[in-house]
Amino acid sequence: MRTRSVLIVLFDGVQSLDVTGPLEVLAGANSWQARHGGAPAFEIATASLGGGTVRSSSGLGLMPDRDLRTATALDMVLVPGGEGTRPPDPALVAWLGEHGRQARQLVSVCTGAFLLAEAGLLSGKRVTTHWAHCDSLARRYPDLDVAGEPIFVRDGDVLTSAGVTAGIDLALALVEDQLGRDAALQIARHLVVFLRRPGNQAQFSAQLSTQVAHREPVREVQRWIAEHPEADLSVEALSRRARLSARQFARVFAAEIGMNPGRYVDRVRLEAARRRLEDTRDSIEEVARACGYGTPEAMRRAFLRALDVGPAEYRRRFHPGFSLRDKESHADRHPAVRPVHRA
Repeated sequence: MRTRSVLIVLFDGVQSLDVTGPLEVLAGANSWQARHGGAPAFEIATASLGGGTVRSSSGLGLMPDRDLRTATALDMVLVPGGEGTRPPDPALVAWLGEHGRQARQLVSVCTGAFLLAEAGLLSGKRVTTHWAHCDSLARRYPDLDVAGEPIFVRDGDVLTSAGVTAGIDLALALVEDQLGRDAALQIARHLVVFLRRPGNQAQFSAQLSTQVAHREPVREVQRWIAEHPEADLSVEALSRRARLSARQFARVFAAEIGMNPGRYVDRVRLEAARRRLEDTRDSIEEVARACGYGTPEAMRRAFLRALDVGPAEYRRRFHPGFSLRDKESHADRHPAVRPVHRA
């Protein structure tokens, strides 16, 4: 295995966790290699224009290893995000435009995607960034295919991630590529994070990703849905709770929340099922009933549509210490239906 050179770009206004999160994961990979008698997986360096100390958005000072202008051929250039990406530093953008194309792999965390886009390195690529800035990225760079929900996106030799902690997920994926799942799992355990959220897992919960209704009847229905995912949550049942006609309720709900009631219920039920799979040892059948799916097959279809993995595989990834020595794992490895991917 060849050691890969990684350069992490620093600048004033950088988000410190966008730097230290991936750095700790990659450094952990080197420690894992050392314990197993191997050479370092990554040669990691930080650099800024001029090589001077930069001040992060939180006020933390970061001392780089070198001047960006002395950087030579690199395997990976990692660009973190932060307030310093908007507006972008023209000198930093120029450096990225010249040297980024020479790197074998480009990686951004959070709004670091804006710097890569400004340098012309993301044209035609499918990318993501922090959910709060996806619309802005898409408007400013219409040649990009901006995906607003995934926590990270891989498009060829370009990897982009959502905000802050998503950089850790992306770095764990890079370690898994380089060293395998066992190494990534040990590093994740050391950092007390799960290995690993799938790249297409949503950046935020159903409640956080939608508005809270202004009108009390709809707000009350939102609370009811969250607290009773197993209940009858049809439009007719919810409209009776809101004391509105079904047609009026559907119209008001969509106007207040930004999506129709059925889609919102689907999101809440999926989130409730994910939490139960992560936090309990309930069987797949029990989780399906408790979250309103009715049958395990209905829940499995929902998971495949949204996450491209079935419930048992999801539990294997995210429930610490859970053993899949039963028929649940077989159902995910040999699904009866093909997953339906979201557009």
